[in-house]
Amino acid sequence: MNSFLLPLIIILAIAAAWFGWRYYDLKKRLNEYANTIRNQPEQLPIDLKNFENLSNSIASLKSAFDLRLSTLDSETSRLATVLEQLTDGVLIADSFGQVQFANPAACKLFDTNYPLNHSVAEVVRNHQLIEAWRRCQQTREMQSESVELPIRRQFLQLIIIPDTHEGGSLLLVQDLTRVRRLETVRRDFISNVSHELRTPLASLKALTETLQNGALSDPTAGPRFLGRISTEVDALTQMAQELLDLSRIESGQVELIRAPLAPKKLLSSAADRMKMQAERAGLKLTVICADDLPMMNVDKSRLEQVLVNLIHNSVKFTKPGGEIFLEAGSTVGGVRCAVRDTGVGIPAESLSRIFERFYRVDKSRTGSGTGLGLSISKHIVEAHGGKIWAESEEGRGSVFYFEIPT
Repeated sequence: MNSFLLPLIIILAIAAAWFGWRYYDLKKRLNEYANTIRNQPEQLPIDLKNFENLSNSIASLKSAFDLRLSTLDSETSRLATVLEQLTDGVLIADSFGQVQFANPAACKLFDTNYPLNHSVAEVVRNHQLIEAWRRCQQTREMQSESVELPIRRQFLQLIIIPDTHEGGSLLLVQDLTRVRRLETVRRDFISNVSHELRTPLASLKALTETLQNGALSDPTAGPRFLGRISTEVDALTQMAQELLDLSRIESGQVELIRAPLAPKKLLSSAADRMKMQAERAGLKLTVICADDLPMMNVDKSRLEQVLVNLIHNSVKFTKPGGEIFLEAGSTVGGVRCAVRDTGVGIPAESLSRIFERFYRVDKSRTGSGTGLGLSISKHIVEAHGGKIWAESEEGRGSVFYFEIPT
């Protein structure tokens, strides 16, 4: 019996030692493989002896993970690019109201450099917008609020969208300043058109009724009233024509017929056209221009129209005995023309709006004209690739400049 057991025990001991050594070897190799996965995942062996299936499966999982990670990185990069280029501001706040993300537009709109990890209240700094965000946090419903920032002359709209998963919120900020400004211009345009039309139409109605009531047979009053009717009709015709011209210029339907032109010839031609009108107003019109200025490639009739409009404007608002100067000089890459007068000047608050359609300084409401001349001039100059602007000081005259590239 003992002789039988001894070999069995020896065999079992050898088998146990072999399995123990195999276990130890497998464990050691698994640990090494695990360390490789942790420390050098990009160098995983795919043909690990005795672990081919495991190593192949892990390598396959790693490839799938790398592909998903690459796709996610690409989408994240595209999203980051979109957010950086977006003109609307984007803020992301957590459930505690701390800003976790802000794109450049949001930093610009709220005039802040370091919004991250600051509260929404610290970043927004407007009680109406802060209250809208708090309402969103309380009700977990989308909120919207529009405010005016008088100091910066901005109109902002804030849309707050709750994050149903994290308890935070997404804040979208839109700058409505330009939209509001266009709305103001539109309202002023309608108001000014109504004003400009109402006055001549009321005069025409009154004159017509007077003639119908017997003035037509009066040898003195009849012709005088008919003459006033003709004047009002001419004013309406001029307004309609200028509106049509302005509409065509703005829509790009007017084709410029360009040709080389000397600046002095342009100024002299406009001065000749307006000389009689200036003399009737008791004003002196002077051209100051060198003969050797660069030639301009322009539409002579259109650019002369600009000068005539500017001179006419100076004539209206310069008292008898004053002077108007037409000047030209060369600049880097162009020629600058100027119409300078010794008139009443323009208030500072009106300088930025005098080129709008129908806009006229209050004191000029009783004067003649439609208020379209400067707007037409602006569009003609811009159609030539140039720019036009004005400088003025009340009581000390005005200077209208326009610059045309050569």
